[in-house]
Amino acid sequence: MGLTERRQLILKLVIQEFVETALPVASETLVRKYRLGVSSATVRNEMAALEDLGYLTHLHTSAGRVPTDAGYRFFVENLMERTALSLAERRMIRHQFYQVRGELDQWVHLAGAVLARTAQNASLVTPPRAADLLRFRHLELVAIHESMVLLVLVFHGGIVKQQTLPLESARSPEDLRRIAARISDALADLSLPGIEDLLARELKQIPATFGEFERLVIDHVMRAMQSFEEQAQEQIYSDGLLEMLSQPEFLPSLAREDAERAVERTRHALEILKSGRGLGALIPQALASSGVQVIIGGENSTNEMREYSVVLARYGVDRAVVGVLGVIGPTRMAYPRSISTVRYISSVMSDLLAELYNAESRSAEGDVDPE
Repeated sequence: MGLTERRQLILKLVIQEFVETALPVASETLVRKYRLGVSSATVRNEMAALEDLGYLTHLHTSAGRVPTDAGYRFFVENLMERTALSLAERRMIRHQFYQVRGELDQWVHLAGAVLARTAQNASLVTPPRAADLLRFRHLELVAIHESMVLLVLVFHGGIVKQQTLPLESARSPEDLRRIAARISDALADLSLPGIEDLLARELKQIPATFGEFERLVIDHVMRAMQSFEEQAQEQIYSDGLLEMLSQPEFLPSLAREDAERAVERTRHALEILKSGRGLGALIPQALASSGVQVIIGGENSTNEMREYSVVLARYGVDRAVVGVLGVIGPTRMAYPRSISTVRYISSVMSDLLAELYNAESRSAEGDVDPE
């Protein structure tokens, strides 16, 4: 009594028709267009059964059906035909990227533009960053004047942050150098969780390892690392606003209610793409996964994203640099096209970064005196 072969076929055809037309699908349409060899009444009964199972629903008093999130999920996992981009498209995309060879920032922006144009929806790309957590390298303390010191924080990957710290009493340059060296030795190569573990152990020691001022400096180091991690997750480039807003969901009809709903959807889409709200939570999930991830409507953890689907993939060089790219659009999305686009551009970006990373490694090795 579940998803028989015929019901699976009908579900697949309903989704294909709805994605293509953005209109509720009637049984007569399927019988006429696809020559199913059964009556409209039979198809209507099967569509009613699919609605009872939670894969289809109907809008207002319309006789036609539309897919639910569960229907899209079953389609993506079981019914969707796996198609690749055409050879001509793949060649054109690679040519565009190789025209800006070696320009990492341009790769990121180009990836967003190509994703949006090819998938006909909005895109999102995070810049590649170190695959591992940010790790402390060393610290310098520089006296600005008697009541202020400059913290120069150096992390692995060439990342440098500067902060000022007020002083309750003046400290000599020698004292500041000694404290900086002591903290640098203690925190060397540690990530933020590693520093937290170190301090937790230090609290149990008598006498304490660090003095009050040293703990204050370490607290600033931890805050800087936490801020960097949060900013890295929130740094999302988006493109394809026009492609997304050209979808029927954002085009108002003559009915006032539909027009108001379309305007609200447009405002909401602009807010998501501008602020990244609702998208940031998906980035760690994609970074921790392999292959293409598809999050459909209500599967999103935030209410802001319940009317949208997101197709994401990680790109980069494992254990070196990684980022995330993908497309976002209404749940009525051409999933085969979106998935193949995301998968291919992810592979292109990974290949480019692998070449860049290997070239830098070879250059670094060549700078070393063989003696």
